[in-house]
Amino acid sequence: MKSQAGPLSPVEPQRRPSLADIAEQTGVSISTVSKVVNGKSDVSEATRRRVEQAIRNRQYVPPRDRRGDSRLSIAVLARSMTSPYTLEILRGAATAAESADADLVLSMYHDGSDDRSWIESMVRGGRDAVIAVTSMLDGEEIDRLNEVGLPLVIVDPFNDPQPDTVSVGSTNWNGGLAGTEHLLALGHSRIGLLIGVRHALASRAREHGYVAALTAAGITVDPGLILPGEYTFESGVEGALELLALPEPPTAIFAASDHQALGVIEAARRRAVRVPEDLSVVGFDDLPIALSASPPLTTVRQPLSEMGALAMRTAIAMTEGEEPATHHTELATSLVVRASSRSTSG
Repeated sequence: MKSQAGPLSPVEPQRRPSLADIAEQTGVSISTVSKVVNGKSDVSEATRRRVEQAIRNRQYVPPRDRRGDSRLSIAVLARSMTSPYTLEILRGAATAAESADADLVLSMYHDGSDDRSWIESMVRGGRDAVIAVTSMLDGEEIDRLNEVGLPLVIVDPFNDPQPDTVSVGSTNWNGGLAGTEHLLALGHSRIGLLIGVRHALASRAREHGYVAALTAAGITVDPGLILPGEYTFESGVEGALELLALPEPPTAIFAASDHQALGVIEAARRRAVRVPEDLSVVGFDDLPIALSASPPLTTVRQPLSEMGALAMRTAIAMTEGEEPATHHTELATSLVVRASSRSTSG
C-alpha cells in the first residue's frame, strides 16, 4: 500500500474528459462508449465512428493509458488508519487491488472539513477512482468528483446515499433482527440496545430490525432500553452502566459494535454482573477481537473484507465505463453464536 501525505495545493487542475462526457456529446450510453474504447464488436459502424471522433476531439485517454506502467491507482479515503473495522475493509480492498494489478493509495479524510482541495489532489496525483469508507461526503464533494471524472464507491455509507451514488454495505436490518431474535429465543424479553450513532444509516437499520423482532414476539418496545452513543469501548461501558442501573435492568444487551460489546462486558464486571450467567451480550461486526474476548463474543458478522473487495472491484470496473447493476449493494450479515449469550433458564 502507498500512503499520501503532504500539503495540498489550491491550484485548480484541468478537468480531464470522462466516459460520461463522451457519452453525453455523442448521445449514446456510457457502456456503448466503453465498448468502443475497449474494441468490442457489438457497436454499429456509424456509432463507432461518431464516438471515436468525439474521443479524438476531447482528447480522452483511458485510465490504463494515462501512466507508463498501465496500473490503475485507486484512492481509499478513511477517517482512521488504525480502526480494526477499517483495517478489515482495507484488507479486502488490497487483495482485490493486487488481483487486478492496481495500486491502492490510502488517504486520510476529515469529516466536516470545508477544505475541498483533497479532490484536486486526487486528480493531480493521477487517481482513477475513489473509495470512501464510512465517510460523510456531502453533495458538493460528490458533485465535484463527478465533474472531474473520478468514479466514487462508498463503503458502509454514514448517510443515506444519493440515488446515483454507488455504495456497498451490509444487511444491517437483518443483522438487527437476527441478533434480537437470538436473544428472544434464549428467553430474554428485556433487551437493551446500544445503537451507536443514532442518525447513522447502519444504526437506524439495526434499530428497526430490533424493533421488528420485538414487535413480532408481542413485546412492547421500551424506549428507555435504547441508548445512542459511539461505536467505542468507552461508549459501551457508559451505556451499559446506565442500563444496569435501571430499577428493572435488562437481562441482555445488544451492542452496535464489538468494541461497544466489550465495553458492556467491562461494565458488567464493574457491577459484579456475570456474563453470560446474569447478562447476555451480543455485538456487531465479528472483528478478530470478538473471538479472543472473555467470554468469546456472540456477534452479528459483517463481511467487512468482502465489502472492501467488492468496492475495489466495482471502482475498477467503473474506471472502464462499466455501470453497476445496482447502485447500492448489501452483503449478507450472519449470526455467530459464542459464549457471551445464554438461555435465561441456564
